[in-house]
Amino acid sequence: MIVALEAASADQSVAVADPAGRALAQASWTAPRGQGGEILPRLLALLTDRGAALTDVTAVAVGVGPGSFTGLRVSLALAKGLAMGLDRPIVGIPSLQAWLVAAPDASVALARAGAAEVYALGRDGAGPQVLPFAAISDEARKATIVAPSELAAALTLGHATPPTGAAAAVAALAAKRLAAGGSDDLATLEPVYLRPPRGLAEMAEQPVTWL
Repeated sequence: MIVALEAASADQSVAVADPAGRALAQASWTAPRGQGGEILPRLLALLTDRGAALTDVTAVAVGVGPGSFTGLRVSLALAKGLAMGLDRPIVGIPSLQAWLVAAPDASVALARAGAAEVYALGRDGAGPQVLPFAAISDEARKATIVAPSELAAALTLGHATPPTGAAAAVAALAAKRLAAGGSDDLATLEPVYLRPPRGLAEMAEQPVTWL
């Protein structure tokens, strides 16, 4: 049983999937504040509803961004704690890639990158890249886009879909990697930020200590 977490935006989700990546149960919610506080309780509730326990988990999958600085830190810390405590493999999945899998009709995935910028990933694989709000044309705003609810409102996106099924997509993508014998190193897996956190002009390159 694979458990998956996705918290790269305020629209967060968790999922439980079989080893082939087929979703068995999932939950999604919006957490504009206190991001990450509901992830573990909701995940445990999914397991309980299925009559399962953490000991039944065979792998942990997590969205690694780019996106919310706080959400990514909390979700990855939790995923690492589960993987270490249960002695299970961990797989990090690019969040925007999972969003596009969860919203097959969307042409591009957008996540907030700052007060007036977005992270963007198109289906052509170009990206993710950081773009100012002004770079999103009126025509693009009318296209089908997967984006968090608050960002869709800020950009007045007419056909936006929130990434509510993203955790199930994270699980499905992780299952493919696991089936091919792939997983990530618990000690070195880290969020994909693409840019320094707000308030920092530069981010020095140095090892990130998690454990």
